[in-house]
Amino acid sequence: MDPFFETIPFFTTEHRALAARVAEIAEREIEMRAADDEDDADTALRNYILLLAENDLLRYAVGSPGQPFDLRSFCLIRETLAYSSSLADLAFVMQGLGTYAISLAADEHVRDFWLARACKGQAIAAFALTEPDAGSDVAGLKTTARREDDTYIIDGRKRFISNAGVADFYTVFARTGTRDDGRAEISAFIVSARMPGFSVAERTKMIAPHPIGELEFKGCRVPAEDMIGNQGEGLRLALQTLDVFRASVGAAACGMAARAIDESLLYAKSRQQFGRPLSGHQLIQEKLADMATEFEAARLLVYRAAYLKDTDVQPSTREASEAKLFATEAAGRIIDQSVQIHGGTGLLRGTVVERLYRDVRALRIYEGTSEIQKLVIANQLLKE
Repeated sequence: MDPFFETIPFFTTEHRALAARVAEIAEREIEMRAADDEDDADTALRNYILLLAENDLLRYAVGSPGQPFDLRSFCLIRETLAYSSSLADLAFVMQGLGTYAISLAADEHVRDFWLARACKGQAIAAFALTEPDAGSDVAGLKTTARREDDTYIIDGRKRFISNAGVADFYTVFARTGTRDDGRAEISAFIVSARMPGFSVAERTKMIAPHPIGELEFKGCRVPAEDMIGNQGEGLRLALQTLDVFRASVGAAACGMAARAIDESLLYAKSRQQFGRPLSGHQLIQEKLADMATEFEAARLLVYRAAYLKDTDVQPSTREASEAKLFATEAAGRIIDQSVQIHGGTGLLRGTVVERLYRDVRALRIYEGTSEIQKLVIANQLLKE
């Protein structure tokens, strides 16, 4: 058991037991697979979904109607998975991102169908918000959905959609009109990957293994009952989803940072330079000290935000953004220093720290860039 989960009062007995169980699963089932993630990311992700379902972990990602979302459990699972495989972490988080709005507002029979399948690993979820001309500016969406009898016809394009081409269904956000203030009226829909008019227009190659791509909607007819919530509630649902999951990005960053520190300690103790181990040199010790301190600070911010969200002690929007901002930026610095400690070995394709160096970079961009987090934090401070 990681001493952090034993000594910090943010966790219950159930959280501590879960942390120990997930760590054992990751060591036994995921660690040995991670080196092959890049060979076929699509297949690897599907296999991780099945593994997570077999071990009853997807229920911590897929929301249960009427039940509070356990963000602390979600974060500790993300942290543990990311320590071994960013792709396993992606498989887990996308089941949550792609279903959270559905759990909040979809019609009961539609909601129960998709949530049950997602929880059992029988359907892979995706969250389709970003577009070529609309990233952080959600209100700038250009994809449209117009009502025609008992259907909505969706036209447009989505970009940088995780699980594109792998997912069985997508939570899609589109314009359904214009509000009185001139801003776009946004609504949310469940779109099955089998719907006529829906296609994966392009698969995008990233610096790390990641099933991702562009979606195209050409006269895609979606039953009106597959709208999530009421017309015009899409923006609220999108922001609610991002607000809940934002701190968990910091948890994934902590997992990657922890792995970088462990790899650095092993290497520094074994690598001999100038007649003694690297760990005997004060400049290396300074790096390790800075890495450990930033990691511990990031972890505390992440689980403070998760605790506040779970207990509803106070609004936690600012704390979630602080956690995401600091943890992802700190993880980037920690992993960069890990590569520096490894020297030329850290640049070798396929080594753990080289893989971490590529994996960690996206965390400062998705679900709100570091710059957006700073705006959120400042706006919340000015409201207080």
